[in-house]
Amino acid sequence: INISVIIPTRNRSNLLRNLIKSLKHQTLSQDEFEILVIDNGSTDNTKAVAESFFSDFKNIKYFMEEKPGLHEGRHRGLREAASEILVYCDDDIEPFQKWLEAIKNSFIDPEVVLVGGKNLPKWEVKPPKWIKDWYEEGNEYGKCLGYLSVLDFGNELMEFDPNFVWGCNFSIRKQTLIDAGGFHPDSMPEELKFYRGDGESHVTRWIKAKRKKSVYNPQASVYHFVPKSRMTLKYFKKRAFNQGISDSFSYMREKGTVVKKTIEKEPLNLRQFARYYYLMVFKNESFDYIKKSIWKSYIKGVEWHFNISRSVSNLSDWILKNKWIC
Repeated sequence: INISVIIPTRNRSNLLRNLIKSLKHQTLSQDEFEILVIDNGSTDNTKAVAESFFSDFKNIKYFMEEKPGLHEGRHRGLREAASEILVYCDDDIEPFQKWLEAIKNSFIDPEVVLVGGKNLPKWEVKPPKWIKDWYEEGNEYGKCLGYLSVLDFGNELMEFDPNFVWGCNFSIRKQTLIDAGGFHPDSMPEELKFYRGDGESHVTRWIKAKRKKSVYNPQASVYHFVPKSRMTLKYFKKRAFNQGISDSFSYMREKGTVVKKTIEKEPLNLRQFARYYYLMVFKNESFDYIKKSIWKSYIKGVEWHFNISRSVSNLSDWILKNKWIC
């Protein structure tokens, strides 16, 4: 087995079914890859859906990981993986037919440690103009909208910034992930959102700091489903609030201490810790009202995490934990 496809999932069995079904059409032989479905505490029929494909694939396994948090599901996949190449994907993607073959070929270069590709939007409905404009404005590489995890950097193979390899299409060498200390906490159940961290961003920042090679391969690409519910200012503001939590987490880890001051007295460099895709919103003045609303939600997320970190028992130990990978 050359590749381990790891699918963390929770209560989205219909999306999971579509993804696994699409993997039947990969050009890479089934002898060369395995599928690991990591159920992160589902209460729907996720297990039954995964098991319904056991006769269709040579190498597919289902695991229940009851510890809450996306990082727990991702790390369970690492521990169970038979391959040194880990391909993490969300349950709401549909890969190109050459997806796994392209990933395999990209890692032939021993210096490559991380591979990404296009994450093309599969809109459920026509997006509002402001979302379409934001995506098409993009950045120096091409089209890009991080709040929806979609990007298209063209059709040329190239080395690029690892911070544009996102969790919906994230391929990495196992040893690199271990060396980076694993994923930090990311998506958490709503009642535990104060435990949220900076997820795969920690890993990509580590790769960039170590000057390791990351590759964009246009064949290693996926379609990423964008539901109608995410094409609203309300969703973007919620996403910004969560990003504020993540960046507060990053900031405190960078300082090596939990902040004891109020945010107004703390010299917080938001730009340094905000993800690249977040900053893209400030490029276009036509988004003036939208960007101000999103920015305010982002600041509220930072403030909320600053304040709660001083009041929740043992949260400081969690934020400053040495590593989450076991």
